[in-house]
Amino acid sequence: MGGGKRIAYFTGIDNCKFRRPVVPGDQLRLEITVIARKGPMWKMHGEALVDGAVAAKGDVTATIPDGVAPGAGGEET
Repeated sequence: MGGGKRIAYFTGIDNCKFRRPVVPGDQLRLEITVIARKGPMWKMHGEALVDGAVAAKGDVTATIPDGVAPGAGGEET
């Protein structure tokens, strides 16, 4: 894996719950836990916290393909 930059492509969001509003000036802390990985596919659970209170939570799936660096793949810069 190394420490190089890679791009994640989100493929799904499940079980998402919004618990409280987040307003300008709030400090949003994102805590992500990897649940599973199979090849380039990752499943993660995350919580968004403001002052220790859960503002949102849910499960995210993403693909992080090997060899795709930011700016690669024909995107215009």
